[in-house]
Amino acid sequence: DVEEAFERADVVVKERYIQQRLIPNAIEPRAVVANPDPVNGGFTVYSSTQIPHILKSVLSMISGVPEQRLRVVAPDVGGGFGSKLNVYAEEALALALARRLDRPVKWVEERSENYLATIHGRDQIQDIELAADRDGKILGMRVKLVADMGAYLQLGTTVVPLLGAFMYPGVYRFGAYSFSCTAVYTNKTPTDAYRGAGRPEAAYAIERIMDALARELGMDPAEVRRKNFYEPFDQPTQTPAGIQYDSFNLQAALDKALKIADYEGLREEQRRRRESGDPVQLGIGFSTYTEICGIAPSQVVAALGGGGAGWEAASVRVLASGKVEVVTGTSPHGQGHVTSWSQIAADALGVSPDDVEVLHGDTAAAPWGRDTYGSRSLPVGGVAVHLAAQKVVEKAKKIAAHMLEAAEGDIEFAGGRFSVAGSPDRNVSLQEVAGAAYLASNLPEGMEPGLSEEIFFDPPNFTFPFGAHICVVEADTETGKVRIRDYYAVDDCGPVVNPIIVDGQLHGGLAQGIAQALYEEAIYDDDGNLVTGSMVDYMIPGAPEIPHFTLDRTVTPSPSNPLGVKGVGEAGTIGSPPAVINAVVDALSHLGVRHVDMPATPMRVWQAIQEARGREAGEREASTEARPAQD
Repeated sequence: DVEEAFERADVVVKERYIQQRLIPNAIEPRAVVANPDPVNGGFTVYSSTQIPHILKSVLSMISGVPEQRLRVVAPDVGGGFGSKLNVYAEEALALALARRLDRPVKWVEERSENYLATIHGRDQIQDIELAADRDGKILGMRVKLVADMGAYLQLGTTVVPLLGAFMYPGVYRFGAYSFSCTAVYTNKTPTDAYRGAGRPEAAYAIERIMDALARELGMDPAEVRRKNFYEPFDQPTQTPAGIQYDSFNLQAALDKALKIADYEGLREEQRRRRESGDPVQLGIGFSTYTEICGIAPSQVVAALGGGGAGWEAASVRVLASGKVEVVTGTSPHGQGHVTSWSQIAADALGVSPDDVEVLHGDTAAAPWGRDTYGSRSLPVGGVAVHLAAQKVVEKAKKIAAHMLEAAEGDIEFAGGRFSVAGSPDRNVSLQEVAGAAYLASNLPEGMEPGLSEEIFFDPPNFTFPFGAHICVVEADTETGKVRIRDYYAVDDCGPVVNPIIVDGQLHGGLAQGIAQALYEEAIYDDDGNLVTGSMVDYMIPGAPEIPHFTLDRTVTPSPSNPLGVKGVGEAGTIGSPPAVINAVVDALSHLGVRHVDMPATPMRVWQAIQEARGREAGEREASTEARPAQD
């Protein structure tokens, strides 16, 4: 009972936060080529898209071209961040023109068009209330959201606030929670999924108000978080929002972050700077977050309004030469699927990753798939590759047993070779088994030739990565300029397939989150014109503005899939904005600053300082006037 929780609370904290509008800004704008096929009367559409399989189905429905005569290819795609998760009018129009003219049609988006017509992200007003007892234990939460939809709905416009609704409770255990959202149509570009899609918004609100609660109670922000964490668990656990987190150990992540950041040393440095009156003050900001990833369980996707079909497909073929082909329904645009899927297949089959070829992004080569978004690629698509490879091994065991004249149960597989238990000298290689599978002259009775398996994987639950971030800033109280001095991130995405790729994903996500916190904002004037319509006007941080990141990790496997993996592509974007703003406010809290809206530009920071000093001066004056006259 939310009302009852607020009635018995010792303290209620109420805040309003603004999620400014952002432009995804993929390095490659959208582009499409529609090419008639004179042989079968069909068409090949090349598109800079995240969703070739979904695009194929939708284009078929729009155009009337039979799906079997439509091929969609997503070649090397230069980023997406959600902005290429939609079917856009230009793709349908290019196909329609190619059909009408019987000629290839090409369209390439200009950057100014990209800013104006490709989806935007965020743009929400968040009113959040937190009820707690005097010891800092959360009792309940109320969230009222106003979400700017833009002028019309796109594929995931309404899904964004819905995903956020599940995530406002964050990593904290309490019982009472209510959420309401008012969706507003405006004369702006539609909003949709932008890296994180509802989860950065939710994490920002809960992590900012946790600092407000700590300040109200005079508690350390790390300790008020720790007091409300879930106890570590490795099986699904119900949340106030009605979903089940898969596995958590926030205490370990926070402890590691505090240690590598030398938290006590930072607080001591902050104390010295304040005592000396240094104009450049030190701020320390926390963010302990989780996110809903592996957007996949078909029934849940349907319940969320996505229609269903959250599965992912993969097939693994061992060729007669022993080389391996992996066909995946995921469609990478910078995530490194080829490298990671090669590793997953190679580990399962006992071959070198160099012997694995990954085919993707072409509906002719990979006819089945649900594509790439929502940090689903590894926990759904990568796991599908693993399961398909395991099925190949099971079939190969039957063939090996037949070749070695042994019982199937006695066959062991390791290092790419099948051997008889207790008689390791009796063995055959995977290549030998594959050759036998295709020659088909000596197979078990009733077995079909070939060594290829396909799987459709539909997991039972989402996955929930989590982490603890600490941002250290220096804020100049005379100019308002903020510099991130250090950034520490301890993330848990389950077992790591490729550490370099994981770190790269975190670096990119952190950079985009920092961009929201300090630099980026899409602005419209009163007449509905986009003022920030070019890179001259829309501030994107460059390499000099991005700090050094100190990364570490904990490993808490997910019970939702056999690899235990969780996903990592959006983690940095979710954890960093509140950590940065909490650090900015912490640097200036002794001056009376309680909040700075994103982006925390020098002007906004300077204004917040002046307003705080003005309030302090007004309070002193009022106190002096109220003091009784001395005789």
